Amino acid sequence: MTPQERRVVLAASAGAVFEWYDFFLYGSLTPVIAQNFFSNVHPTAAYIFALLAFAAGFAVRPFGALLFGRLGDLSGRKFTFLLTILIMGLSTFFIGLLPNFAAIGFAAPVLLTLLRMAQGLALGGEYGGAALFVGESAPHGRRGYYTSFIQLTASGGLLLALLVTLGFRALVGEEDFAVYGWRFPFLASFLLLAASVWMRLRLNESPAYQRIKRAGRASAAPIAEAFGVWRHGRLALLALFGATAGQAVVWYTGQFYALFFLTQTLRLDSTTASLLMAGALALAAPLFTIFGALSDRIGRKPVILGGCLLAAALYFPIFHGLAQAVNPALAQATARAPARVIADPKNCDFQFDPVEAKAFVSSCDIAKNFLASAGVSYANVAAAPGTLAKIAIGDREIASFEGTGLNEAARAAQRAALERQVGDALAAAGYPARADPAKVNVLATLALLTALIGLVAMTYGPIAALLVELFPTRIRYTALSTPYHIGNGWFGGLLPPLAFALTAASGDIYSGLWYPVAVAALTFVVGLAFLPETRNRDITAGD
Repeated sequence: MTPQERRVVLAASAGAVFEWYDFFLYGSLTPVIAQNFFSNVHPTAAYIFALLAFAAGFAVRPFGALLFGRLGDLSGRKFTFLLTILIMGLSTFFIGLLPNFAAIGFAAPVLLTLLRMAQGLALGGEYGGAALFVGESAPHGRRGYYTSFIQLTASGGLLLALLVTLGFRALVGEEDFAVYGWRFPFLASFLLLAASVWMRLRLNESPAYQRIKRAGRASAAPIAEAFGVWRHGRLALLALFGATAGQAVVWYTGQFYALFFLTQTLRLDSTTASLLMAGALALAAPLFTIFGALSDRIGRKPVILGGCLLAAALYFPIFHGLAQAVNPALAQATARAPARVIADPKNCDFQFDPVEAKAFVSSCDIAKNFLASAGVSYANVAAAPGTLAKIAIGDREIASFEGTGLNEAARAAQRAALERQVGDALAAAGYPARADPAKVNVLATLALLTALIGLVAMTYGPIAALLVELFPTRIRYTALSTPYHIGNGWFGGLLPPLAFALTAASGDIYSGLWYPVAVAALTFVVGLAFLPETRNRDITAGD
């Protein structure tokens, strides 16, 4: 790399690491966020609400892509690049100052969700700016390698978020961290914001954008041109369904859902889980640039689609392996004394109820809700119509209770009694309340997590180069950003709450994987059949 190219890559990558750090702080602290901002509901519902607030940031990312993509094509990459990082950084800082539910009531979760949405809007414009700055400055034949550093920043941001969080946990202790210490990682982001803005101010405008601006060929209506003209709109659809949708679910499964699976399903403490994930991220980091460089040699499609195909084939065995490596006692107890909910199917509602409309008052709902919140995998067994639901742990059966018609106090008392009985039965059957860190197979867990992130690197490493090469310079910011953020914001960002819903509904701790497996397989088929190879394209052609 020339000195100027190194400066561009460093400034774009460092700023992107910071933005991803901001965005992922929330994800890594979701349980603590749930306790502070959704403390008025049952802990299971609180966690779901916290996941939905997290998903809100992803949901608005495509709108940020349209807003800032248009601005970037009209006014330039550098100005938009600076604006997005300011919005992102300030939103994160203000989350650290936000009073919790105990202090200001329902205003706390509302303001939290609004700040998450501001983060999502900013991130919708950030990625396109970073990818374009590097992609339009990279020499022909090295674009996959150069832009892979941008792709590495997402995992770098998550790694930084995990390490900073672990540092503050150790500094203030777990109890104080849950009360006030969680704010420090958010507040510390202000220092990173200042450094990122300083680096970006020193950059010049993208040479490709300068060229079309001098020639008077910049688009006057980039949104209409990008999606209202069929040849461009068709490419955006192919980019979405043939590349970014699959890449997105692979990314979020390999990093976010894996962390959720460790802590919420396998009951591993958050510190150990974060250390294991941080170790895997560090081990797999070089793979992003390796696969980016490989795509310069053999093409973008073989690498990206190969990652999607491998993910669809390997997710179930990898996650089964994680269960055996992280919490063998849970896996053994599940096999030795399987749990079942024996109930009239007509009396059972869908377990995912984010607005608590049903309150889980039927005997079946109460039984399922308890097992799901305890992280216990269970089978559904049909009973005769009108039968009171039962929870079976091995050979022992425990009757649930019908909560319809009971007031809150009576329902809470009965639920507490049921939880004690089922908890005793689970303990007698060998179900652990938490994973024992001393029994975790660290090497096997690291290997499996590194394999998951290796799949992320395959699909994610070359994606920026592919998107830069698909679209002409005059509409590239808008056309690139929108399919990327629909894929990552909607297909990927909705994975955690949707996977939680599928798992809670079926009782199978692995059923949430069907969603990423299906989307990755769809992307492989569409991409293989219709997506053009872009490796040797001249990105200045047609300018």
